[in-house]
Amino acid sequence: MKYFALVGAAGYIAPRHMEAIKATGHELVAAYDPNDSVGIIDSHFPDADFFTEFERFDRHVDKLRRAKGRRAIDYISICSPNYLHDSHMRFALRSGADAICEKPLVLNSWNIDGLLEIERDTGHKVNTILQLRVHPAIVSLREKIQNELRQSKHEVDLTYITSRGNWYLQSWKGDPKKSGGIATNIGVHFFDMLHFVFGELQDNVVHLTSDTKAAGYLEYQKARVRWFLSVDVTDVPLAQRQAGQRTYRSITVDGEEIEFSGGFNDLHCRSYEEILAGRGFGLETNRTAIETVQRIRSSIPSRHGGELHPAIRNL
Repeated sequence: MKYFALVGAAGYIAPRHMEAIKATGHELVAAYDPNDSVGIIDSHFPDADFFTEFERFDRHVDKLRRAKGRRAIDYISICSPNYLHDSHMRFALRSGADAICEKPLVLNSWNIDGLLEIERDTGHKVNTILQLRVHPAIVSLREKIQNELRQSKHEVDLTYITSRGNWYLQSWKGDPKKSGGIATNIGVHFFDMLHFVFGELQDNVVHLTSDTKAAGYLEYQKARVRWFLSVDVTDVPLAQRQAGQRTYRSITVDGEEIEFSGGFNDLHCRSYEEILAGRGFGLETNRTAIETVQRIRSSIPSRHGGELHPAIRNL
């Protein structure tokens, strides 16, 4: 059995990590969050120690490490706000544990370089949740693309709308310095998926950025991609909105829809199974996606270059 600690226990994604730890037969022994609304822990690990002060959590993890094998932490799962991921991974490695970090791994590519140094110094490893890389439909698509003899590039449209209420822009997620902005916060795993499926990134053009939406054009070794991301419910297609849906995702390849909406609830568990088997996605695996969103964040939007996504052609 492996012993886990968790940083960011009150966050949206933390329950999926708790479920994955439990489903893989391991134990959460300590959790931290400055917010104490963490009753969800009782559904999974009611005996876990909980801390609202990082200093006391740090001391507890260190005490377990010094107990020489008696419930010493093997993995620290990181579900904290994006801008804290770097420091919390450093804490995990220096505490004698491997890290399992939610996306985005970091906000800037140079953070990856620093973490690689700490991996070498400590002998411990950073793993990241790139759940689309273990989604059966995406794995199947990648195999198809890799095995084809086609010379021309595929034409791809990516649309992801995940509506958020007024709270969103008032939280850390609405602060680009903390979240990285829309493209980083809700899009980074899709950009990783595109790289995973279609190969080396060759061009990155930004057409639109705002607090609630972003769009642009990416060209990969095997695809030309028009992408659109939004947290604005009015961007959900009318028919779906009238049916009460607040989320819409679509990927078309040469006009053919790729069905990948099902199975998302199992992907964190699959990711944990791969990590525990020594097949986790590490720091370098993240580099292209992080460089992609870093470039999007720093670019001045322009309608010149690349092709516009249909959602913004009339804006």
